[in-house]
Amino acid sequence: MTIQTTPHLNFRGDARQALEFYRSVFGGHLVINTYADFGMPADVPGADKVVFGLVASDGGFRVMGYDIPGQTGGGVAGGGSTRRENNTTLTDQALFVSVGSDSPEELRGHWEALSPGATVVEPLAASAWSAGFGMLTDRFGVTWSFSVTP
Repeated sequence: MTIQTTPHLNFRGDARQALEFYRSVFGGHLVINTYADFGMPADVPGADKVVFGLVASDGGFRVMGYDIPGQTGGGVAGGGSTRRENNTTLTDQALFVSVGSDSPEELRGHWEALSPGATVVEPLAASAWSAGFGMLTDRFGVTWSFSVTP
């Protein structure tokens, strides 16, 4: 038996932009279905918003997203903030998306591509437990935890 876990991110109106951005960072293919694609009349506000979105790469990266009906504020639902203080991560966010690679170079490439407009929580660098670890909150409010896997 095989089980696959895929983060499903809920956005306030900008799921399409977020998923397109994640595809540009991690590669793979993008699937976007709108509420109109599933029968909502095209003239209803929000019909063009994402009801099902997926980015999937051959390398194993997967993330899903959708727009919460009626939400237009932008960013991921639940938002919040994450910061480092006294060598401790403090957050009120419900989740982080974790990205691991056995290649520090591959990890660095994804980090740099995800960084524009992001807030760096912990710079990507060697740590006590990994050849590379870092955290950032991207421009959509999603916090990503990067680590080089042993």
